[in-house]
Amino acid sequence: MWKGHGMKLVALLVLAITPAFAAVDGVIVNGTTGQPQPNTVVMLIQPTQAGMQTLGTTKTDAQGKFSFDNNDDQGPRLIQAVFQGVQYNKMVPPGMPSTGLQIPVFASTNKAGTAKVTQHFIVLQPGEKEMTVSEGLLYVGDPNVTYYDPVNGSVRFYIPAEAKGLASVTVNPAGGMPIQRPALKTKEPNVYKVDYPVRPGETRFDINYTVPTTSPMMFNDKEIHPEAASNLVVPSGVTAKSDDLELAGQEPKTQASIYRIKNANFKVEVDGIGSLQQPDASSDDNGQPQVQEVKPRIYESLYWILGMAFAILGLGSVLLARNAAKSQSG
Repeated sequence: MWKGHGMKLVALLVLAITPAFAAVDGVIVNGTTGQPQPNTVVMLIQPTQAGMQTLGTTKTDAQGKFSFDNNDDQGPRLIQAVFQGVQYNKMVPPGMPSTGLQIPVFASTNKAGTAKVTQHFIVLQPGEKEMTVSEGLLYVGDPNVTYYDPVNGSVRFYIPAEAKGLASVTVNPAGGMPIQRPALKTKEPNVYKVDYPVRPGETRFDINYTVPTTSPMMFNDKEIHPEAASNLVVPSGVTAKSDDLELAGQEPKTQASIYRIKNANFKVEVDGIGSLQQPDASSDDNGQPQVQEVKPRIYESLYWILGMAFAILGLGSVLLARNAAKSQSG
């Protein structure tokens, strides 16, 4: 009798321990063809404080299926598939099902125009000695293929000569974590590229650099994405003068000015000092982000600034649409 109870106890202990090392399995599906993708490299990765630890590597079978047995479901797991030189990731949070997963991959193409820039913003934050420039490019990928041109760069952008090529680039892929990529020179003067694939969905590229402050403060740029809606944003207390700009309005909470960029090559005279900042926790306000006329500290709140700039950009688009509707009705 005790033997029977002992066997049951052992079985319960095994069942209790088993989930910690449950299997991870699924299928890789080619989103371009809609069919399972065989012979695809798949890796099981465990994010740790020391970095990414690869727990196993395998290849899909003829039906596109893969499986791992050494899965620790007590922490997050990353499943990474590599297809035609491009990585496709799926994060499995702790406690979530890790079997029957489906990971889409896509055929790659270097055909220009496959991914399109739909929005472009420039935020100017002049300080006493230098002006911080934050640019954002929002790419929308083709729903059926991945755009990847490692030779010419999937993403290209202009940086004024005054920045001396010292720019940081942060890639914000759809459903992924922000990652850093270097800005690489091209054969065109002051035009740089990023070697990164643009997958289906939206991918944002944040470019940040500084230029010396001069008197008067001039900012020159070249718009190499004429298909995008391009806007320039300056904080409250800063004015931008140029025949190449058209004032679209102001963001109500921060009073940041929004300008539509009219010409591909434009020059702006910037007057004043200002910075987009989050309020201090000790300040007497409602806790909402606001613009403060202080020396810029962009790198302390970079992602908040860029997120706010996109919100401002959206507001600018609404204002432009209203202005267009009024013009048509008039």
